[in-house]
Formats: sequence, structure tokens, C-alpha cells
Amino acid sequence: MGQFEGKTVVVTGGSSGIGLAAARRFAAEGAHVFITGRRQGELDAAVEAIGDATAVRGDLAELADLDRLYDAVRARGKGLDVLFANAAAAGFATLEQTTEEHFDQLFDVNVRGTLFSVQKALPLLNEGSSVVVNCSVRADDGVAEFGSYAATKAALRSYTRTWANELKGRGVRVNAISPGTIDTPAVAGIVGEEKADEVKAGFAARVPLGRMGTPEEVAATVAFLASEQSSFILGANIYVDGGENQF
Repeated sequence: MGQFEGKTVVVTGGSSGIGLAAARRFAAEGAHVFITGRRQGELDAAVEAIGDATAVRGDLAELADLDRLYDAVRARGKGLDVLFANAAAAGFATLEQTTEEHFDQLFDVNVRGTLFSVQKALPLLNEGSSVVVNCSVRADDGVAEFGSYAATKAALRSYTRTWANELKGRGVRVNAISPGTIDTPAVAGIVGEEKADEVKAGFAARVPLGRMGTPEEVAATVAFLASEQSSFILGANIYVDGGENQF
């Protein structure tokens, strides 16, 4: 029997990368997992890979889509035990290059979308439930061209502390993870397939362990924070970055 046997889990952005790896980990340990994503084809493939899962297509920036997600969770009738607020948009732009569209896209999905993903889950969260927020090492390191993205993740780190304090009286623990350079399809999606290998090599060169991380390595940390094994951890931020933020 897995440590999430009979539990209900929501993973936003669960159709690929870190979200998919986390959803698979939760399902493998007994949970029924609800995943979100914007592309139906990817969601269908993810459900097949996960097993015990329900996909709800939607965009985090659209509050009506979040309502549909939680209506589906509510209909299951078992409340919600884990929310992994993972979905995010990413993009590169220097200060000079930043446009209104770039700024709005990142903040609408990463900050606004995450805030309301957590807020709208509140009526469903069971006693002893866990919320894990996906932040990023980029919030700390000042890497060029990541300014707006890093700012959204810094905002989420701040929200994590506040939410942890506000929800502790309900027995709900809120914590964050900060992945470093993780090998996901998002890299090629941002820079293009022809540049992906070059960009990944550049990322890996900055990691003290000498390689990019895997989505499964991040998923293991998410599962730890969502489980009773981390019962005395609150408002924390765990770096899953191969040492990037330490040296």
C-alpha cells in the first residue's frame, strides 16, 4: 500500500515535465490524481501514462476553468488531500526586450493563476492536507533574461510563507520547491528544437553536479513535502537544483 492510498491529488500543469512526473508518482503510491493542461492530446496521453487519473482541460489564467477543475474534484466526494500548484509559463526577455504581453502572460499564469488555484481549493482541502508550490532557483540567482519569470517565482515564494501562516490553523501545510535546471520539454518549447541541446549544455555547465536534473527527482521532493514524512515542515522552500543555489 502506498503512502497516498485513497488520497485525492490535484496537479496543475500535469500533462508534461515535472507535473507529469509528480502525477505519476502520486498515482503509483495509491492516489487518484486530477491533472490540468491546455492541450487535450497531451492530457489524454498523460492520463494513459499515469493510470488512475482524471484530466480537466483548462487555462489557469481563466478562473472559470479553475471552477470546472474543482467541480470535478468535488463531484468525487472525497475532498482534496494534496494540491501541487505546478503550472507555469516561462520565457526569456531582457529588461529592454520586455513587452506588456510578455509581462502579462507570465504574471497571469504564474502568479494570478497559482493564487486562485490555491484559493479555490480551500473549501475542499481536508484536515492534514498539503499544498506544494512550484517556485524556482531563478528567483534567487539573477540570471540574465529571466527577470519577469524570476519575479513571478519570487512572488510565489512570498505567498508560500503567508499561506502557510494563514492555513496552519486548519491543519493544512504549505511548502515550496525550487527546482534548478531540469530537463523537460519546456526547454525546446521556449528556444526551439534546433537550439535545445546547446541551451541545455549551457544550463548543465552551471550546475555543480554537472548535469541537469530529471522531473522524477523533483517529483520525489514533491511527494516528500506532500506526505506525513514532512509533518514538521511548514512554509519551507526546498531547492532541487544540484547545488546551483549553494555555491
